[in-house]
Amino acid sequence: MRRSLLVLSLLVLGHVGAASAAMVAKPVQWTDKGVTYKSFLVYDDAVTAKRPGVLMVPNWFGVNDMAVAKAKEIAGKDYVILLTDMYGGDKRPANEGEAGAAVKPLYADRKVMRERVSRAFAELKAQAKNAPIDTTKLAAIGFCFGGSAVLDLARDGANLAAVVTFHGLLATDAKLPSTIHASVLALNGADDENVPPEQRAAFEAEMRGAKVDWALADFGGAVHCFTEKEATAASGNCRYDAKVAHRAYAAMHAWLAEAFAK
Repeated sequence: MRRSLLVLSLLVLGHVGAASAAMVAKPVQWTDKGVTYKSFLVYDDAVTAKRPGVLMVPNWFGVNDMAVAKAKEIAGKDYVILLTDMYGGDKRPANEGEAGAAVKPLYADRKVMRERVSRAFAELKAQAKNAPIDTTKLAAIGFCFGGSAVLDLARDGANLAAVVTFHGLLATDAKLPSTIHASVLALNGADDENVPPEQRAAFEAEMRGAKVDWALADFGGAVHCFTEKEATAASGNCRYDAKVAHRAYAAMHAWLAEAFAK
């Protein structure tokens, strides 16, 4: 009986320990040029080993509950993610009109976009003192607007192993020097009207000119927003596609694993 009780106790304790382990989203904020940016550090605190750090820039709705949920899903036991606020203050777009107004100044002045995403990348590295981040393995991923932001981070010469964009615009605003160090993977919908053929061609020429490791994957039948579960429209150019999202995430994990192995 005593042995049975001991075994039962160990099983219960083990279950409690497993249940207490959870994904965490710890608030992280910094102030730059008088503006405070409110972000989250997302990772599995049950894993004590250091793991790659990934900067994640969400879509144009910014840091919200859906973005945090997506960051948790991606981070798993594999990465520590800094889900970054690109707007600052208390700006949290609630609809497409507000989101469009929020991103407009950043697309109009890409220098500001680059400054903000670069500051966020610096914060990711600084968070190694608070979270199990392996600072020798750093990457950035972005969705829609966030894809543009992380591409510009790479274009600005950030010391990244890899950058992965999901349904992001591929255009840039200037002929930047070929200072890309990261391997670049762009994952797009083949039918995304926001990324016309000429934009794809210009991106390919840019990557060839930069002489970097890169790939552009177009998923047949997919449009914009294919990883955004909230994009529930039955038609139009912004639509979630579970099958394509699964394939895109698998491609991301493989790309990052290869880049980190180098």
